[in-house]
Amino acid sequence: MANNMTETIEKTEMSEDSAKISAKTSTDMAGQSWFNRPVPGVKQQLTPQLTAVETEPSTKCPNCLSMITNTALIFNCYVCPHCDHHLAMTARERLQWFLEQVDGEIGQEFVAKDPLGFVDSKPYPERMTQAQTKTGESEALIVLYGKLRNLEVVACAFDFQFMGGSMGSVVGDRFVQAAEKSLAERKPLVCFAASGGARMQEGLLSLMQMARTAAAVERLRLAGIPYIVVLTNPVYGGVTASLAMLGDIHLAEPKAMIGFAGKRVIEQTVRETLEEPFQRAEFLLEHGVVDEVVHRHQMIDTIYRLLAKLCHQPNVDA
Repeated sequence: MANNMTETIEKTEMSEDSAKISAKTSTDMAGQSWFNRPVPGVKQQLTPQLTAVETEPSTKCPNCLSMITNTALIFNCYVCPHCDHHLAMTARERLQWFLEQVDGEIGQEFVAKDPLGFVDSKPYPERMTQAQTKTGESEALIVLYGKLRNLEVVACAFDFQFMGGSMGSVVGDRFVQAAEKSLAERKPLVCFAASGGARMQEGLLSLMQMARTAAAVERLRLAGIPYIVVLTNPVYGGVTASLAMLGDIHLAEPKAMIGFAGKRVIEQTVRETLEEPFQRAEFLLEHGVVDEVVHRHQMIDTIYRLLAKLCHQPNVDA
């Protein structure tokens, strides 16, 4: 009987000790799990690394809609690296790209007047001021002279951003001065044409520039001085009907739109739909209007080779 009671007391003590140990263990585990529990927080989102197009000033290609950094465009001569589309260049950029050495500029002293007091949606002087502010140029034609490798040349270029590259009296004055310098110093003349035609704000005075520029080109022809025209996108109106189609050689950039009247005007006149590539450089090449369609990357080499041949000068590239 006594033995049974002793065993009962011992079992009771053991059970109490086990309970204390288990309680302590559970308390320790609970405390340990509290400190080691996963702490909820804000999920970190990794910021993707920005590309050059997102961090640098960029331009959208009008043909394939790709975004190209302006730096890449400059190094690629404003040709889209994705679809090979030729984007527009300003007149000064084009001439500085074309000439290896610029010795001077012609015609900056001429300033456009407002002989007709012309007003459409805004006065002509206000339009001129806006164009000058937008482009940083005083007129739509820029004339520089300098060196193309071993040849001294006079080069002029139209800026289509300046009132559509329209030809007014100042544009005519500058072109005539370029031709006279070319004639006096017997230097070849190169013209990069890009225009919508004669400037309507100057009326008859702008149309007179067609005759003036044509007469200047004729003097170059009689003197045997080469005159090369590069037709860029677009060339229309009075510029096409005068100085742009009187060159000894006519080159054109790929897919440049070239004509006198616009495509829509012709369609309304003949009552027919004119499909592509009507008025494109390749279409005019097939019909004998253009001598050669030249990629911009080969333009300088092509012009230099032609001028070296026409001027009887050694070709330094040969």
